[in-house]
Amino acid sequence: MTLPLSNLAPRILNFCSGITQSLLPQSCLLCGAPSGAALICAACQADLPWLPRDRCAVCALPLASGAVCGHCLQRPPRFDRVVAVFAYRFPVDALIHAFKYGGRLALAGALGEALARTVARDVDAIVPMPLAPQRLAERGFNQALEIARVIARRTGIPLTARACRKVVETPPQAALPWKERAKNVRRAFVCDADLNGQRIAVVDDVLTTGATLNELARVLRKAGAAEVVGWVVARTLPR
Repeated sequence: MTLPLSNLAPRILNFCSGITQSLLPQSCLLCGAPSGAALICAACQADLPWLPRDRCAVCALPLASGAVCGHCLQRPPRFDRVVAVFAYRFPVDALIHAFKYGGRLALAGALGEALARTVARDVDAIVPMPLAPQRLAERGFNQALEIARVIARRTGIPLTARACRKVVETPPQAALPWKERAKNVRRAFVCDADLNGQRIAVVDDVLTTGATLNELARVLRKAGAAEVVGWVVARTLPR
């Protein structure tokens, strides 16, 4: 089967980027210091906005006390839990923006590696958050899929890239008030796979309200998934 150019181009660029990184010394993207084969040096990695250990066991928001936040207790989501690495603030937000909108595909490796080191290997399959066809054509790649590829390679967990589709072209969640995001993605996804009894990890770059993950989790459970967890690079924190 012939791959669309919009899907083939990122693979070629990632392949070439991987060769370059393996052969040439790198400068840290954040401070410019020598970083060997890594895109970000060890000192800058240590200063990234890592999420604290104490956080909600369901949605991953930092907590002062308790195991589950009040919102998840009052309105339990359809997903079981979220694993997140960073708070969505500088410089992680800038890195994700450069990756997502600037075409810096090599960043998928750094972001995916950070997430792969954090997650437990207790799921049966990885599903990337789908993009609608028009958005995919405009961007040329699905950032969640590129991150998911890295995690699948590092963990050995099967990647089911075509299990789900986004069938409604919705406005970007980031452009909407938080209260309108759940309505925006309602019935936006379909699942074409039989997931009976499987534990599914949904990979995405950022989690803010959880509305998109919640809607996809609903669809995955309808397809038979026994458990749905979110694996995200960064978690937006309340202002």
